Amino acid sequence: MEDTATPGGARTGTPPAASTTAVADTAVAAARPHGSAPAPLSVLDLSVVGEGDSAAEALAHTVALAQEAERRGYRRFWVAEHHSFPASASPAPAVLLAHLAGVTSGIRLGSGGVMLTNHAPLVVAEQFGVLNALHPGRIDLGLGRNPGGLPSVAQALRRGDEDPGPDAFREQLDEVLGFLKTEFPEDHPYTRDHVHVVPGAPGLPVWVLGSGTTGAMVAARLGLPFVAAYHINAAQVPKAVETYREEFRPSKTLHAPYLMVSANVVCAESEPEALSLARSGALMLALARQGRQTRLPSAQTAAEHPYTAEERRITDLLLSTVVHGTPEAVRAGLTDLQRRTGADELMLTSMIHDFPARRLSYSLVAEEFALSGDARVTPAPM
Repeated sequence: MEDTATPGGARTGTPPAASTTAVADTAVAAARPHGSAPAPLSVLDLSVVGEGDSAAEALAHTVALAQEAERRGYRRFWVAEHHSFPASASPAPAVLLAHLAGVTSGIRLGSGGVMLTNHAPLVVAEQFGVLNALHPGRIDLGLGRNPGGLPSVAQALRRGDEDPGPDAFREQLDEVLGFLKTEFPEDHPYTRDHVHVVPGAPGLPVWVLGSGTTGAMVAARLGLPFVAAYHINAAQVPKAVETYREEFRPSKTLHAPYLMVSANVVCAESEPEALSLARSGALMLALARQGRQTRLPSAQTAAEHPYTAEERRITDLLLSTVVHGTPEAVRAGLTDLQRRTGADELMLTSMIHDFPARRLSYSLVAEEFALSGDARVTPAPM
């Protein structure tokens, strides 16, 4: 996001062009070059635990991928939050980000995201305040509300079984912002009792994540940047994007809407190979919908799985939303996605079992778009 503002474009019909000049009164400036990509590209890593791998190996892969993403010129590297899920070794984004910041030098690091439903706002603000103080200008805080998981997981996290709903999420987000900026009203109990975060982080970029209209509405009403999770719920993204743009209210942070869209991307030397690699994630998610949580199956396991008619239907549907193929095909797919959504940035995620193939996928995309790897710390956009 640049440091002047322009309208976010048309709110209905053809998506607007990316708002390359929308932004903030806070620390925002030019980003590292993004070559010939239709928008700056970033990475969301799920710390995937593959069939036959350990959680420790998955975390080591995340570290190696963060370094590769920096070397290849991706703008951001974000990590997810998943609890009691066998296919992910990332339950604690702040802890993982602290380590990643020590083994990289310039790429922006963030959460994609911290599920605010699971945490006290004060603790989130404190954790990211510390990260921001130790690594100024490099940290993003992405916040989501999807509680996910089983009721027993919710109980273990010491929260209620029921989804608290969008109003509670808005209140929690307001608290995080209040703690980061020390901006509670004069009559607020936290102001009266001097409850505050040390170190504060008034300039820390905060993003709202969502796979539907709830997150979009909250981001719009608070004037914050929005990440639309196409990789989770592709069918809802058009409506979410429309809602965000229609309901957006300018704030001290943003003068105009700023949108990032995340997509599942699998790039390989040939189309058959890319499709084979992409089947792993589709099978895992299809099984999860049946209540069968597993580690990420290998391409061979996915190829040999005895699919039921329903599993075949679900995996085909999931594969239809994955941008996959040769570098040229992925270029076309990402360009089309950016055109349809008007995204200011694109974030790539991948559920490829074989780590060398996963790393190669990101490298091929970077090479296709001629991204410029520059590890220098620069004033970065939100």
